[in-house]
Amino acid sequence: MKMIRAFIRPEKEQEVVLALEGAGFPSLTKMPVFGRGKQKGLQVGPVHYDELPKTLIMTVVDNEDVDKVVKIIQDKARTGFIGDGKIFISLVEAAYTVRTGEEGL
Repeated sequence: MKMIRAFIRPEKEQEVVLALEGAGFPSLTKMPVFGRGKQKGLQVGPVHYDELPKTLIMTVVDNEDVDKVVKIIQDKARTGFIGDGKIFISLVEAAYTVRTGEEGL
């Protein structure tokens, strides 16, 4: 299993979530976050915005589904401009359902 953490533009959240759900990946956690990338914020005229709002989407999927989920996120979250976001993938050793104690997704 792998955990996929995607930091995307807030205005792209619904598009990504609906596409994931439509492709059979309805389970996720999302939250608003603030941060910055390599550009160290955004300069608009005389105003510098050090941190920008993003939406963090987290989901855990089977190894064979990672590429499919990443492609969906990239396709739906991309605007082509700086600040589209970043996707991180990490290993998940185990998952348990709290209510039943069942192991797995």
